[in-house]
Amino acid sequence: MDSNAKSQFKNVDEYIAIQPGHIRPTLEHLRQTIKLASPEAEEVISYQMPGYKFHGVLVWFAAFKNHYGFYCIPDVLQKFKDQLSAYELTKSAIRIP
Repeated sequence: MDSNAKSQFKNVDEYIAIQPGHIRPTLEHLRQTIKLASPEAEEVISYQMPGYKFHGVLVWFAAFKNHYGFYCIPDVLQKFKDQLSAYELTKSAIRIP
């Protein structure tokens, strides 16, 4: 996240709006992709990041200085690790340059 990371975001619109202009389109693209994949998911701010819940937490995403983070349950990353091999992975995150 940028230098405003300590802000208390009220909603996803506010989170995206506070990011630098060149980052906003990618965040909005992530947002729309999640909404398309899970239209009934509720948008929330969790851990000061946009998150989506549907019968529990689905995913989160965030912008950082050198990458975007996409966070989900470890089982999902394990299932798709071969397809995600081009990205840096942690136990529950994909780091997208």
